[in-house]
Amino acid sequence: MRTDILVAYDGSDLSKKAVEEAKKQTKLAEEAVLHVVTIISNSGPTVNAALARSFMNDLAEEVRPAVDSVQEELEQEGIACKTDILMDYSFRNPGAQLIDYAKEKDIDLMVLGSRGLGGVGRLILGSVSSQVVHQAPCKVMIVK
Repeated sequence: MRTDILVAYDGSDLSKKAVEEAKKQTKLAEEAVLHVVTIISNSGPTVNAALARSFMNDLAEEVRPAVDSVQEELEQEGIACKTDILMDYSFRNPGAQLIDYAKEKDIDLMVLGSRGLGGVGRLILGSVSSQVVHQAPCKVMIVK
């Protein structure tokens, strides 16, 4: 039976620890696929939606090499991996997008850091882990 594991990745130290824990979890499963997901969302108020979307697209291009590097590392270790950079144009808490992804992909376990990056470059917000724990359709593991 296949196990689908989602790991939220934003480049922070805790998200890197989450990837390490997710790798351990894949090895416990008979057959596992690791979904490495990054959410790009607007981190603050904006008066120009087109400008905000352009900024978000630029962030996605900046993060792509890091996500590709994680995928390459996982595949070298023999771990089946899918990566997604999701754009949250709705300006919701990124946790909502992770929850939607988990439902859509029938995820069995979500692994994420207790906090993400802060400031202008934030991709996963500190409030994400709280929202995911309370609303996820599957098991959740929080890494500290």
